[in-house]
Amino acid sequence: MAMWDRIKDQAKGLQQAQGARGTGGQGRPAARGSGASRAQLVSTLKTQLTSLKTELKSGAYRDASMAMCALVAAADGNVDPTERQHVESLILNNDVLQNFPSEQLRQRFNKHVDQLAFDFPQGKAEVLQEIAKAAKKPAEARAVIQTGFVIAGADGYVSPAEEQVLREACSVLGLSAQEFGL
Repeated sequence: MAMWDRIKDQAKGLQQAQGARGTGGQGRPAARGSGASRAQLVSTLKTQLTSLKTELKSGAYRDASMAMCALVAAADGNVDPTERQHVESLILNNDVLQNFPSEQLRQRFNKHVDQLAFDFPQGKAEVLQEIAKAAKKPAEARAVIQTGFVIAGADGYVSPAEEQVLREACSVLGLSAQEFGL
């Protein structure tokens, strides 16, 4: 539990720093869409995720994270081959995901991307079911969202479609989207 307390303290510090710059409605930062605040949030989430590396070794985390990465990659309804390759590269180079064999990650990610590409609404429902399996362990559930944020923000921008799928993933995991600035 001490690890989660440390993460909450880091997140609270980030929220306070954002609050000092002004807040919008419902406690969100006024610069909600700004690249600087999103980049800072993604950086903080990445640091928090890395601090949990030794605890994130379960199959449920691995599978839910790959489903989350696929959902983020396909958030706009399609994934072109270049984007698929880019996200796959991010996954394989992610410090925390190196806990798992790269072929397992690649296989699971591509399976989910294929589902989403074939029939986005049906694939999305199946991917969200896979993500929901991580809800049993709150620390892993949060780590799945953090992983999604890190992938979404890798290009320095989290699109509205990516924010929407992250909110939906929060919902199936029983987490507050506001906890992640959504």
